Amino acid sequence: MSPVNISRWLSREVNLLQFGTPITCVYNPLVYARKPHESYLKQHAKQGIDVLFLGMNPGPWGMAQTGVPFGEISLVRDFLGIDEVVRQPPIIHPKRPIDGFSCTRSEVSGKRLWGWVQNRFKKVSAFNKRFFVANYCPLVFMEESGRNRTPDKLPAREYEPLFQACDEALRRLVEWCQPKHVIGVGKFAESRALAAMSNSNISIGTILHPSPASPAANRGWQKQVEKQLHSQGIII
Repeated sequence: MSPVNISRWLSREVNLLQFGTPITCVYNPLVYARKPHESYLKQHAKQGIDVLFLGMNPGPWGMAQTGVPFGEISLVRDFLGIDEVVRQPPIIHPKRPIDGFSCTRSEVSGKRLWGWVQNRFKKVSAFNKRFFVANYCPLVFMEESGRNRTPDKLPAREYEPLFQACDEALRRLVEWCQPKHVIGVGKFAESRALAAMSNSNISIGTILHPSPASPAANRGWQKQVEKQLHSQGIII
């Protein structure tokens, strides 16, 4: 199953799920940002790679706007070469509008991650020969205030069917990509990779999440991540 078919399967599965209070709004960029998302998959997903980097779920100013994991708008457009039409979700949170590539907000995590790729590899084609970036969960969860709620904060009755679908999608993506390593961007993504791939011999590890909410990430994220990768046998 190709990455595009995996994405469409996962999108259908998670669209069947329901989420209650305090979640008041859920975005699925695999639907309304399908064009840039699938453009990303078609252009940048490769087989026989060294590392599949796995994020948690879309950020409100990154993948929620562009359909690309850690999708800082300027880097998606100018470095990854993707600039497609983004439609609107069926229900829009007034504090989290979807402006697509016209969004003026910056996704700091995406700026750090894709900025590192640009600085270190110069050309995205050099990165894509060995690496691919995906997200574990495709949904954005928002509370009434507009606050982002991450999947790990959902009650068990809601996260269990969600994780079941996301685990299966991850296994299918790993089967297609055939990476030597799956590296969670943050501990949550690592934990889900370990759970989903418990019967696999693929090496699973983690790197520091680039979120500005992490004090450690604000102290030279790129240098720390390259050291972490090296310690796991991944030479950049």
